[in-house]
Amino acid sequence: MIPSDPEDLWASIRMLAPAEGVRWLEEKVEGAAEDPEAIMAAFPAVGRKVGRTTLDPEADPRDLHAWRLDDAGRTLLLVALGDRLGGELEELYRYGDADERRGVLRALPLLPVGASAVPLVEDALRTNDTRLITAAMGPYAFDHLDDATLAQGVLKYVFLGIPISPLTSLDERATPEMARMLADYAHERVAAGRDVPAEVWPVIERFPPEEELNAIVAEL
Repeated sequence: MIPSDPEDLWASIRMLAPAEGVRWLEEKVEGAAEDPEAIMAAFPAVGRKVGRTTLDPEADPRDLHAWRLDDAGRTLLLVALGDRLGGELEELYRYGDADERRGVLRALPLLPVGASAVPLVEDALRTNDTRLITAAMGPYAFDHLDDATLAQGVLKYVFLGIPISPLTSLDERATPEMARMLADYAHERVAAGRDVPAEVWPVIERFPPEEELNAIVAEL
């Protein structure tokens, strides 16, 4: 689930978080709305105060795509800043731990930042932290990354074993180059006698790269 409305996030928090955590977050959101710098002290404490359980009670806690309460709380803090969101976003990402960085990345689709946060997404995709890479490849990435960077992100997903089926805009942004890269990856897996993730074939089949597919057939 990818929340698209702050009210949905509030509903989940009020249903799942402890009452004292809800009160704390309401106070901190109000404070951030009045003074953007107040978010700097509140942001790291969200997980401890609100919790880290998944918004969907039936979701597997190990599911990298599943939103958690701390993701929701951090998103609401950032949303509270509105158009006054400036250097705080980059500072929270640069100096935050992995959970805080993920919170920044997941909040991006709900923030009025335009393309200014693309460098943060690109930074996350250069890491090997599956939590950050998964969060980075959300709706914001599909709206703002160029084709080459997006294709590299999808390939990194596959390479690290992160499921690509939850990427709901993948069909819209798939390109011949993305298909070629995934087919080349599949060829390497086949040549090494390893299984190929079934999820890559629908993308490859949209723009079948003849040379790479012939190489796969030759290996088989």
